[in-house]
Amino acid sequence: MSNADGEKAIILVVEDDPDIRETIAQILDEEGYVPIVAENGQEALRRLAEGPRPRLILLDLMMPIMDGWEFREQQRQDPRYADIPVIIVSADGNVRQKATKLGADGHIRKPVGIDELLAVVQRYCA
Repeated sequence: MSNADGEKAIILVVEDDPDIRETIAQILDEEGYVPIVAENGQEALRRLAEGPRPRLILLDLMMPIMDGWEFREQQRQDPRYADIPVIIVSADGNVRQKATKLGADGHIRKPVGIDELLAVVQRYCA
């Protein structure tokens, strides 16, 4: 989806499961967004540093190398990225409480429904 300037919204997808990561990226791409993918928090921080700046971050919690908790802590401490909205994407039964504890802007439970995913993305990228 394009913003008022005609630029497509960039979305950072941070997910260690390659099938889920690529499926979400494909859905976003087909809907006119520009997905950037990372398979863990460390790679996500590198993608943020390299640019371009995403309009939204879809963040899994349980990942190797650097999990979503540690990524979120570092993201919130960096003034360049602290204001980027984060949606927690997790199969955890307590995802709502964990998203609140992390100061996230929202959450989506896995398995991710396409309509729910697109509704959340559109809310932040319209």
